[in-house]
Amino acid sequence: MSDTSSNNLRRGWTTGACATAATKAALLELLTGKPVSTVSIRLPRGEMPVFDITHHASGDGWAEAGVIKDAGDDPDVTHGLLIVARVRSSDGGVQFAAGEGVGRVTRKGLPLDVGQPAINPVPRQMMDEVISEISVDYGISPDFRVEISIPGGREIAKKTWNPRLGIVDGLSVLGTTGIVRPFSCSAWIASIHRGIDVARADGLMHVAGTTGATSEKVVQNLYSLPDHAMLDMGDFVGGMLKYLRRHPVPQLTIGGGIGKMSKLALGAMDLHSSRSQIDFKKLSELIGDDRIDGANSALDAYERVGEKMALRVAEAAKRNTLSQFEGYFPPEKLNIVVIDRSGNVRAKVEG
Repeated sequence: MSDTSSNNLRRGWTTGACATAATKAALLELLTGKPVSTVSIRLPRGEMPVFDITHHASGDGWAEAGVIKDAGDDPDVTHGLLIVARVRSSDGGVQFAAGEGVGRVTRKGLPLDVGQPAINPVPRQMMDEVISEISVDYGISPDFRVEISIPGGREIAKKTWNPRLGIVDGLSVLGTTGIVRPFSCSAWIASIHRGIDVARADGLMHVAGTTGATSEKVVQNLYSLPDHAMLDMGDFVGGMLKYLRRHPVPQLTIGGGIGKMSKLALGAMDLHSSRSQIDFKKLSELIGDDRIDGANSALDAYERVGEKMALRVAEAAKRNTLSQFEGYFPPEKLNIVVIDRSGNVRAKVEG
């Protein structure tokens, strides 16, 4: 099930919400011996969506149910996957396990202990509540083992942040509200936050936020950084810096192409094309060259002016980044790297 948001894009449901619905259906099937076709669950903010149950199986002492994840109109890599919960009695309390396609935590810094299945705290709480409510209704103790599986999740996880965060063998069961809001970008920003947490927990002295794959490769090689020092910040430099203010690191590098770094130089903290544009008049004033005024793209401006533009952009990007730290992040610990489309460093401001 999905619905329509105010901007006419369909909302969807998080993996955690789907896992909770599957858990409720599996537990009901275990207790009654009868499959259910739909279930309703309560989300953290009180909504009560209904989910279709598309998979049923049972065996000696267990039952399982599955929900096809509908992420609405969000470009979520888990959209359309089957989220399966298998429930059986446990020795005491609710226990969680990772089945096929669900990852396992191997690195500190995440909101789960090392060795735990990658089922985040809010989905765990939602499943706990469902199990508790049903147990009260049936007059039994809430002692069950819940194994969540996502067939195909191991391969799809390679396209996510999980390997870098130290989550191996599959996807994470995520969600804080139960709702996927189309293009809200909250999941991306949350991944940046978890990347910072992991880097800090591992004692890394230097992390880097980059705008894309090319800049990431260049910056990583330039400073010989490990994979988990690399933050795929994309357009969300502001989201990264805001979190770093509260969770600081000793040294930071920001790297990106001339277009996005020009936006940062002009003060933008969201670098997406739909949310910020380059003011070429202001850019010409910044660079001190009126040939830029009237340019139709950052590349056009760069071709008119050359290396001087890249250097001035890097210097201004550093000033604007430091302004977000209110003076307590030392300038000598911030590097800015401007890269062209071919992966060449066009400007670098360090120290």
